[in-house]
Amino acid sequence: MATTELIAAIRGRLRAAADPGRAAGAQAYMKSQMPFLGVRVPEVRRIVKAAAAEHPPAGLADLQDTVLALWRNAGCREERYAAIELTGLKLAAGELSMLALYEEIIRTGAWWDLVDGVAHRLGALLQAHRAELVPVLGSWSRDDDFWIRRAAITAQLGAKTATDTALLATVIEANLGDPEFFIRKAIGWALRQYARTDPDWVRAFVQRHGEQLSPLSRKEALRNLPA
Repeated sequence: MATTELIAAIRGRLRAAADPGRAAGAQAYMKSQMPFLGVRVPEVRRIVKAAAAEHPPAGLADLQDTVLALWRNAGCREERYAAIELTGLKLAAGELSMLALYEEIIRTGAWWDLVDGVAHRLGALLQAHRAELVPVLGSWSRDDDFWIRRAAITAQLGAKTATDTALLATVIEANLGDPEFFIRKAIGWALRQYARTDPDWVRAFVQRHGEQLSPLSRKEALRNLPA
């Protein structure tokens, strides 16, 4: 069962920290139908950390139920940010059973702030369960839902030397012809980040795929590399 005390504490503190003057601008910027309270993300994180310390979930299943209850019944955007933040508790670290929860967040969140909020969680699962996650992310890269495909592309953003370059190539190559802005941006972002670790690999990838890469993806990929 969800930890109702934890959810109540998060909701109460979010509303106490609300900034109506900032809320309207945040909602317009995110093009969100769901209202904002105007609470900045760092403050959301502090609220969740404090509330979880006072009302810790009894176990992983309890944490998952709490995350889903807060996510599915959110009355404002910050409650969804808080649900994502709860997935960072130690109880969830390396737990493969979190994958279905992340997928629900991506599919139902369907916007960059929420989708990107769990990308690094997918990356952590990949490092802990490579045999299981490689085929999953490969499949996600061909999904009908472009937000799922974006998550597959951005999952290794922070992997650095632990990056699975074969997987990175696979998920990008599956999306080279996609005209969607958020996919093209994700491709460039993933390549630009990995270029900090292995610029030669990224340069070779860009050269190999030539005209298949969109101008946006190419520009982002090569942004920090010498001409």
